[in-house]
Amino acid sequence: MAAQAVLEAGGPMQIRDLAILGLLLTAGCGGATLQPAAPVTARGETAVVATVNADAADDPAIWRNPADPSASLIVGTDKKAGLYVYDLTGAVRDFRDAGAVNNVDLLDGVEIAGTPGILVVASDRNDVANARLALFRLDGQTAKLTALGTTPAGTGEAYGLCLYRAPEAIYAFIVLKDGTIRQIALDLTGAAPSGQMVRTLKLATQSEGCAADERTGRLYVAEEDAGLWRFDARPEGDPQPVKVAAVDGERLVADAEGVAIAREGADGGYVLVSSQGDNAFAVYRLPDEAYVGRFRIEAGTLGAVEETDGIEVTVGDFGPAFPGGLFVAQDGVSADRTQNFKLVAWDDIRQALDLPPAAAGDRAP
Repeated sequence: MAAQAVLEAGGPMQIRDLAILGLLLTAGCGGATLQPAAPVTARGETAVVATVNADAADDPAIWRNPADPSASLIVGTDKKAGLYVYDLTGAVRDFRDAGAVNNVDLLDGVEIAGTPGILVVASDRNDVANARLALFRLDGQTAKLTALGTTPAGTGEAYGLCLYRAPEAIYAFIVLKDGTIRQIALDLTGAAPSGQMVRTLKLATQSEGCAADERTGRLYVAEEDAGLWRFDARPEGDPQPVKVAAVDGERLVADAEGVAIAREGADGGYVLVSSQGDNAFAVYRLPDEAYVGRFRIEAGTLGAVEETDGIEVTVGDFGPAFPGGLFVAQDGVSADRTQNFKLVAWDDIRQALDLPPAAAGDRAP
């Protein structure tokens, strides 16, 4: 069954696919059984990124427009070229030439040079020896990005990125390719942003996707060949990681890539991880982090989703097409060698996994 899932994933069989197939067959022989993935289909997709014939699209972030949810926006990276802004129809509203930016996150209601706004931060890997943070302001009305500047994030190749809002500061967690994680306090009071590194965390091997939960002070990071880890996100917290889920060939198949949090209530919801090796997504309940199931985005009116890197999810009303929430996944495979982002209704995922309905207050954060 596991081998069949790889063979049916779509596209020509590549060397990496053969390696995955071998992993799954080995897992099967050792007694591991790949857990089933419930099928869902995408309700929308973005225009493709301009870089073709390459692994280019990577990571999305979602801004929900509270005044007009159907006018919400998606920011996505072309890691060879820069940042796109899309509307919910998938149309390009803006593009910012920023070079090699890998992962992206955003926060609304942030004081930027004395004016509240939408802060967008990307991991800047234009210099692979020296990581940087690239900061932007997103205008929710015009969908335009304005560059604020960059700030150093220490030596090493920038890779993953997520933001964490604490009472005392806005922090950026930048995940380096070797598994080093740096927590940087952002100073947005001046004309140009700056940052101060407050601590360093570490996973053993290559890591990328991350998501921080300001409700509980938890940071989740995916170590590609090992699994999902949890850290205390507070700068004074315990720096030791706690394993949430292993890459085991049952629920997660290497690479474990994107990480996203569907926030519901004071501390509930779900943390989602891209199981890139078998084109699926594993879901764990919060706050106890219990495994609840897996899903896969299969072909329907739009194509299937394969080899996903970055993911994001936001619970709440996004208009008629996405009334209960929006899940966005990078799609790494297409027949014409282009890449984009697929849009899935969170309600469809909830129904496919038979998750309990969200409370009324959870549907419009």
